Amino acid sequence: MITFWLSSYRQNAAFKQNDLYIEAVGNGLFSSLNYELQITKSPGPGIRSGVGFYSDHAFYLTLPIAINYFFPLKRPSSFIEAAMGITPTRIDGKLFGKSDNPIGEHFVNFIPSLAYRRHTTADVMWKISLSPVINKFGFVPWLGVSIGKRF
Repeated sequence: MITFWLSSYRQNAAFKQNDLYIEAVGNGLFSSLNYELQITKSPGPGIRSGVGFYSDHAFYLTLPIAINYFFPLKRPSSFIEAAMGITPTRIDGKLFGKSDNPIGEHFVNFIPSLAYRRHTTADVMWKISLSPVINKFGFVPWLGVSIGKRF
């Protein structure tokens, strides 16, 4: 019993709760810089927010926000991450539908995601995610790749 408690304590003490990472495609739609906080001192619920951008004849900002949950796998420091996010953005009439408004249209993307996530011994995290975009124009299959630092 004491051995189990000590082993559990060591794993929880070593689990870093903060991540700062870049993401290609994914919740930021094209690229984003994100901060993530695990709410507990062990794998479980977390929140993330970020800032993203893309350019298509103009510069557009996106604000990916999500809640997530880590499900530990048998392999150490490997997780399945399930998340639900929203990304407020602006449309220019090219990627996610057509807009009659020449200035652009503001709307929200709903982005559920499922990812394989890995934490290395050097406090690096990386993940590959399936992150479809759902908005008033329909459904767009989407992927994401992230890498960053845990602290």
